[in-house]
Formats: sequence, structure tokens, C-alpha cells
Amino acid sequence: MQKVLVLNGPNLARLGSREPDIYGSTNYEGLVSAVTDLGTDLGLTVEVRQTDSESELIGWLHEAVDGEIDVVLNPAAFTHYSYALRDAAVQVTKTGRKLIEVHLSNPHTREEFRHTSVISGVATGVIAGFGVTSYLLALSAIAN
Repeated sequence: MQKVLVLNGPNLARLGSREPDIYGSTNYEGLVSAVTDLGTDLGLTVEVRQTDSESELIGWLHEAVDGEIDVVLNPAAFTHYSYALRDAAVQVTKTGRKLIEVHLSNPHTREEFRHTSVISGVATGVIAGFGVTSYLLALSAIAN
């Protein structure tokens, strides 16, 4: 089965309790369950990870490059300023693997500083604004 890493940046472990009016009421465990269940249905082996550490997230992207693994990435706040994360993300797509940037909310409907993504320009695609469904759409895109 094809392996996919679903990587989540800072504060994603707080889903369900952190600003549910923006990020929804599904908690992190619910996100993991929905993603892994759909992955199984699509014939994918999905591993979901979350970190508040930029360096750990970069290391996981390097792991994806070395293992030739597709990635669903919610960089969270790192979206807007982490050139180091962008440099790691571009390596994934340069190997011919997919990297799909996802966001629970639509950053373009929020504060101005959220309108810029340093990741989008190197991602295979971007899915935003559909809550947990953003992840499910990304997995479907990878499977197809």
C-alpha cells in the first residue's frame, strides 16, 4: 500500500478546544480517525503526526523525500513565514511526490498576515476552508 504522511504544525493538537468557531469542533483524535479511516478505504497507509516544532516538521519532510512518500501538510502558522519549511517542502515535489497544503479554515478570509503562504508556491496543490474535509479531499487527490 502507498504510504502518505499527514503532517500538522503548531497548535493542531488543540483542535476542538482552540477557536472552534474558526477550526471546527472536531478534536485532534477525530481528525486522526477520519484521515486514517479514509486512507484505508482508498488503499493508503496513512500516518498522522503533529508537532509544535519547526525543526521536527522539517525532519519529517526530509523523511518523506528519502522514503519517496506523498505528504498532506498543514503547516499552520509556519505557512506564513517559514522559508526553512518551504525549502524542505520543495524537495518533496522535486522528487516527483505530491505535497498538498491543507488548511481547516480559509486563510484568505482571515487576517491580512494569513493571506500569504510561502508553501503554496511549491505545493502540488492547496485545499483550504473545508474543515477536516480539507484533509479528506487531499487524500482523495493523492489516491487518484
